[in-house]
Amino acid sequence: MEQLSLFAQEIEQNAPLASRLRPENLDDYIGQEHLVGKGKILRQMLDTDRITSMIFWGPPGVGKTTLARIIAHRTRAAFIDFSAVTSGIKEIRDVMKQAEGGRLSGLKTIVFVDEIHRFNKAQQDAFLPYVEKGSIILIGATTENPSFEINSALLSRCKVFVLQALTEGDIKKLLHHALKDRRGFGNQKIQIEERLINAIAVFSNGDARMALNTLDMAVLNGRIEPDGAITVMEEVLMQCTGQKMLLYDRNGEEHYNLISALHKSMRNSDPDAAIYWLSRMLEAGEDPLYVARRLIRFASEDVGMADSSALPLAVAAYQACHFNGMPECNVNLAHTVVYLSMAPKSNALYVGYEEAKLDAQRMLTEPVPLRIRNGVTELMQELHYGEGYQYAHDTEEKLTRMQCLPDSLKGRKYYRPTREGNEASVKQRLEEIEAFRSVADEKFPEVGTEAGSVQKTGGCHGT
Repeated sequence: MEQLSLFAQEIEQNAPLASRLRPENLDDYIGQEHLVGKGKILRQMLDTDRITSMIFWGPPGVGKTTLARIIAHRTRAAFIDFSAVTSGIKEIRDVMKQAEGGRLSGLKTIVFVDEIHRFNKAQQDAFLPYVEKGSIILIGATTENPSFEINSALLSRCKVFVLQALTEGDIKKLLHHALKDRRGFGNQKIQIEERLINAIAVFSNGDARMALNTLDMAVLNGRIEPDGAITVMEEVLMQCTGQKMLLYDRNGEEHYNLISALHKSMRNSDPDAAIYWLSRMLEAGEDPLYVARRLIRFASEDVGMADSSALPLAVAAYQACHFNGMPECNVNLAHTVVYLSMAPKSNALYVGYEEAKLDAQRMLTEPVPLRIRNGVTELMQELHYGEGYQYAHDTEEKLTRMQCLPDSLKGRKYYRPTREGNEASVKQRLEEIEAFRSVADEKFPEVGTEAGSVQKTGGCHGT
C-alpha cells in the first residue's frame, strides 16, 4: 500500500513509456468513448462531481488505473493506491481510519484497488463499512467478472463500468502521440514506417501498455543514423514482439487474398489448406470475429441445405470467439473450418437468391397478388384483399395449388436443390410438391374462381 502524489512535475526519463505518457485529464485520454465521451454517464458524474464507488471491469491495458487517477485529480481527492498482493487487513483498516478522519475534515479520499478480485473475502469485507459510511470512494479494477469475484455486499454498493479493449485506431493514435509528445519521443527524430505502426497496433490486441512498451523497445534498439535520427527496423520489431511480422494489412490486398484462399479451400473440401490459411490470418493478427462472420456466410452460400447444421455451428463459432477471444478461440475456428470443408456442398441457395434478386430489382413495382395479401380491415376486404387465399393447413396434404408468384413470373424456379448430402431429401420433397401442383384435380380448381376461393382474413390464417 502506497499513498501517491498524483502527477509529479518531474517524470523520470528512465520510467516506462506507458508511465511517462499517462494522461492527466479526460481530453488526453484515449478510448472508452462510451463512458467518458460528451454526455456519457461517467463524464457526467465527473462534470457534476458526483462520484460514487465503482468497479472498472475490462482487459489489461485499457486505461483502468489511468481513469481512476484522472477521477481523483478531477475531484481534488486524496488518492490511495492499494496492492491486492501486499496489503493485508491491518493495512486496510489503518488507511480506512485515516480516510475517516479526512471525511470529518471535509476531505474526499479515493481508494484505488487494482486487481481487486485478488483480495480475499475478509479483505473485501474490510472495505465495506467505510464504503457504506462514505469515508472512502472505492474504485476497484478487475479483469475478471465482478459478479463472480467480488463480494455481493460490496458489489451492490458499487457501480460497474465495463471498459472495452482499445481499437486499432485508438492504439495507432496513441503510438503517434508517443512519437510527438516531449514526454515520449517528441524530442528525438524517430523514423518508423506506418506499416510497422500498424503491426504494433495489431500485435498489442487492444492493450495500450503492450503497444507502448513494444514501441519503446523498438526505438531503444533502433538504428542510429549519422544525423542522430533513430530508425525502427522490422527485424528489431520482430525480436521485440517475439513473432514474425507477417505481411498483412487488414484493409489491403493481402487481407482479401487470404480470406479468398480460405474460402476456396473450404469450397474445394480441402481441410488441410483451409486450416493453413486460417492460421495465416489469425497469426498475422486478423480479427477472429471477421473470420467467424465469413464462415457464417460460407455455411449458407456453399453448404446450404446440403447440411443445415453448418449454419448453427458457424454461429456458435462466432459466439465462442466472443467468449474466448484469441488465442483460445483459434481451435473453435479450426473446428468450424474443418467441418465446413468436409460438409457436402450446395450453392443452390446462393444461385437462387441471385436470380431472384435480378427479377426483384427489375420488377420492384410489381404488386403483391391480392390472394396473398392480408385483408385485416373491412376496406381491405372490399378491395378483395385475401380473395382466393387457400389455407394449406385445412387440406389433407397440407398443400394447395395456389399461385404465390406474380402472374408475370408464373412458373419461375429459383431454388433448384442438388443431390448433395441432406439436400437430396429436400430435392425429393420439392419434386413431390411440384408433382402435386401439376395434377389437374377438380377439388382444386384454378385460384381466383368463385368455386375455388377460400377466403381467410384476420388472425394467423390471414398472415
